[in-house]
This record gives sequence, C-alpha cells and structure tokens, in this order.
Amino acid sequence: MVPFLRSVRNHLSFTSLSFRLLRDCRLTPPATNIQNALFQSSSLVDPSFTQKTENIIRSDTSLTLTSSAPDVKTFKTRYRRTSLRRAQPPYPKANTRTDANLAIELALDSVVKIFTVSCSPSYFLPWQNKSQRETMGSGFVIPGKKILTNAHVVADHSFVLVRKHGSSTKYRAEVKFVGHECDLAILIIESEEFWDGMNALELGDIPFLQEAVAVVGYPQGGDNISVTKGVVSRVEPTQYAHGASQLLAIQIDAAINPGNSGGPAIMGNKVAGVAFQNLSGAENIGYIIPVPVIKHFISGVEEKGKYVGFCSLGLSCQPTENVHLRNHFHMQPDMTGVLVSKINPLSDAYKVLKKDDVILTFDGVPIANDGTVPFRNRERITFDHLVSMKKPNEKAVVKVLRDGEEHEFSIILRPLKPLVPVHQFDKLPSYYIFAGLVFVPLTQPFLHEFGEDWYNTSPRRLCERSLRELPKKENQQLVILSQLCVACHQRWVPVTCRDVEIGPPSIVLMDDINAGYERLSELQVLKVNGTEVDNLKHLCQLVENCSKETVRFDLDDDRVIALNHEMAKIATSRILQRHRIPSSMSTDLIDEQNKLSQNLAM
Repeated sequence: MVPFLRSVRNHLSFTSLSFRLLRDCRLTPPATNIQNALFQSSSLVDPSFTQKTENIIRSDTSLTLTSSAPDVKTFKTRYRRTSLRRAQPPYPKANTRTDANLAIELALDSVVKIFTVSCSPSYFLPWQNKSQRETMGSGFVIPGKKILTNAHVVADHSFVLVRKHGSSTKYRAEVKFVGHECDLAILIIESEEFWDGMNALELGDIPFLQEAVAVVGYPQGGDNISVTKGVVSRVEPTQYAHGASQLLAIQIDAAINPGNSGGPAIMGNKVAGVAFQNLSGAENIGYIIPVPVIKHFISGVEEKGKYVGFCSLGLSCQPTENVHLRNHFHMQPDMTGVLVSKINPLSDAYKVLKKDDVILTFDGVPIANDGTVPFRNRERITFDHLVSMKKPNEKAVVKVLRDGEEHEFSIILRPLKPLVPVHQFDKLPSYYIFAGLVFVPLTQPFLHEFGEDWYNTSPRRLCERSLRELPKKENQQLVILSQLCVACHQRWVPVTCRDVEIGPPSIVLMDDINAGYERLSELQVLKVNGTEVDNLKHLCQLVENCSKETVRFDLDDDRVIALNHEMAKIATSRILQRHRIPSSMSTDLIDEQNKLSQNLAM
C-alpha cells in the first residue's frame, strides 16, 4: 500500500491499466494485494492522500493478474504514466536484426520450458486444498547448473518438469530457492543427461533508455521457442504484482505474452533482465526484473542458504515540497529531504529516529524534497531503491534534521514483516479447531477468498486492520474466528443493519456445543480467559492448557464466547469425525505442541 500511495502522491493523472503476469497459467490469489501493509519499505506517504487512495481502490479500474486458464484474479488500483526521459548522450540505433539473431543462438542452448503442477490451499477451509492446476512458463540456465525463473511460475508447486529446446524429454526439477517478494526462483535438475550441451547465460548491466533487448521464452500460441525484440522505455521502482513489493524494474516495448514469465531479456550476449509482467489494456508495455535485483536474490541465497528478502527502513515519510512546511521544520534554503511520519516499532530506526525528523541524506546521497535521488544520467528514482539493495543486517548512515540541528545516525537494515501477511505461497494455512470454532490468523489471502472485489466485500474491520495496523511485538498475529456458510460453500455477502454487520447464516462446523454462536463471525479474538492473545500458537496453548472449568473468549464488539472445557474437548473429537477433518490443528501447531511436551518431559 505504501509504494502505491507514493504513486498517488507523485502523479495526479492516472491511466486505467492492469498488470498481467506473463505465464501461461492461473495465478494464485495472494498476488492480489496491492494494498500492502505499511512500512514494508521506506516510502513516501502523504497522510492526506489516504482517503483518495481508498476511493481509487473502490473505483472500477483494476490491476489484473491474467492467464490463459479460466481462473483470473484482480485487485483494485490505477497505474501512473510518466514522461520518458531522453538518455544523454543519444545512443545509436541498434541493429535489432543482429541482436535478435544473437539472442536466438544464445537461447537455443539456455532457455527452457517449465511445466508446473500446483495446488493452492483453501483459506476458508484451511484443512483442504483447491483443485490441482497445470501451468507453464519459461526459464534459463545460469552458472552453477541452475535454472532461473519467476516465483509465480512455480508458486504452490507440487510437481515441476523442465524441457530444453529441441528435446521431447521432460526432466524432473526441484525448486531450490524461491523469493516471492522479488518474483524469482532457482531450480535444480539432478539428471546429468539434461545438462549435456546446455550453456549458462551471463548477467549484464542495466540497459540505458532506447537500448535494444530481445525477450526469449515459450509464450502461449505455440510450443516452440519464441523471440520478440523491443527497446528500453523506462527504468524505475515498480509494483511487483506477484509479491506486492516495490522494487526496481525495466519497462520495455517488446510484445511479451503469458508463458514468457521467467524467460531472459537479452542485450548483446548477456542477460539484461527476466520477463515477469505486463500491462494489459496497453499495447506492448512489458516489464523485466533488472540485474541488480537478480544479483541481490542470488547472492542472498548463496550466502545464507535461504531467501532472506529485501531490507526496509520501516518508515512512512512525507515529501517536503511545500515551502511553509520546510520553514516550520527549520530547513535552510539549501536543505532537501523528507519528513518522518511514522516508524515501525520492530525496525532499528525506531530506536534512533523520531516522528518529525527530516531525513536529509542516505549513505551520503542527498534526498530531494520529493524523496528521489540521482540515478545514472539525468534520471531520478525514489530512495527506496538504495534501501532495498542493502544486505540484511548491513548498516546505513542517515543524516537528519531534528529541531533545527543536524544529526547523523547509523541504522541496521533488515527485512520487516507486516502484521498481516501479504502473501503465503508454498505453505499451508494455520488453523485451530475447538468445539467447532475455527480460529485462523488474519492474512490477505484469507480476505481474497471473498472475491475479486475483496476490498469491498470482505469484513470492513478486518480489511482496514490488514492494511493499516503495525505489529507491536515479534511474531504477533491477529487471530480471528473464521466462519462460512457450509451448506453451499459459497462466499457470503455481509448485510448491515443500523451499523451492525450480520454475518453468514451458519457456523462452519455446527454442533450442539456451539449452538447460538453462529452469528459471531469474522471477529478478532482479543483474550482467552483474560489473557491477551499474541498469535494463534499462543491461543492454542491457552486453550489446551486451560485449568478452569470454562473457557472464555473475548471478541471484537465486546462479544463473548464461553464453553465448558471438558465438554468442548469431547465435542471437538465428535465434530472432526463428522466432518472428516484429520486434525484439530495445522501441522505447525502440532509441531509446536510436540516441542512443548518434550521440554516439559526433560
């Protein structure tokens, strides 16, 4: 949400366009969260634009993740249009025919077609999976006998096959590393036969404006390899549709289509980026992930052995373009910077920075009043890019103006998790069932189950909390009582009467033990027997270890659920058997309970 708000602030004119991930497949729901939780990156947000943003989200334009399969997911936003800067000095017109021929020669022994069988979980019924689906995308070989592709090509995968050009054999592949935030994944293939004759592509640099690139992959419309050519139109931080993150991206005018996802964009004899999304509703506007983001991902997984993410300052900042605002905060005429509005309590910046500080420089780079920094030749980008390229636990020096005096602080940067997860790929949802009541942590994928227009159809209170609230402690979750009309398994539409929201007509797992509680739907669980709930694991422990005769749950709106503990435990077994549910809790909670039992036994 924060990067999106910055787009609203910077541009008053919008074009109704929609993003599209470029694979010949369905797209999983968690990719639809443009309204990201605050403070996932150091970003510029003018609080006065919050209401404008909500109005835009409620409008009829949509940022759409499309595919050739019938399953299509959308989320609401608008995308800005900016003027194209002329690169100086002007570059000579590239020999696109030669570039395309060279790209074909390089691609024949490097670019592969990826076949994925995937299965996404149901967040309304978290013990079940949705229907299995087959997807296709592209990838290419990089040094070390690895294949680089997009994360959304293999998201929620259960089986992955790879076929190289000119071969009829498909080889089993393993997803070794995946970074959904940057939409990149690394595959490995154990078969030595596959690597026979394969060549790795080298990573190049960020191309300048108007430089020619050739996109290679396996788009829809055919089975053989395809090459399209175009030029670089723009380089700037862009919303990544799959991970809902704001990272550097390159806009090109090559005609790329679903199925191109994960394929290389080649400039000369090196890779300039990875194709990953385009704008539907616009002609020949596609996006590739640039080399700095690719190298950050690869170096991170090589050093740590796992994906570590992209760093954040944890700030919400306001531009200081108004002269009266600058005078109010004692900024000299030669000073430029941005005003700190809010700070994430879990960030290192929370220890040293204060609200109303003015950030003047980041690692010695001056920050303009609109939050941009110099980039290459007469280009400017938001200083988020400088933050995102830092390695986890790396220090950054910021110069701030506080009460008219300049100070320098050293801040440790690290990835920050939102209170409400924006996406949850490649993992099963957590749940806990007690007396037929289903408790789950609030996630945006859960809200996406309410439909394409989830921002308006999901419970308003939960939606607002998912977008605005900040974590106050580590591992904090918003635990809610999840309910659904089980008779028809259809999404319900809330009905309001005198400002009171009426929930779905029946509880998920109806039984005599919970009769009368069926209207208490989609409410946050605040306390169990007077103890505040930190997360779902904590709630599970409070209920399982309850020594009182009655278990009391305090919910939103001052609602209360009270159950006899022993009778509820007996009813839970009966309900699980009736509804053919294998366990009263998800595997992560079972593992946690086993650890606690082992610790008590020692």
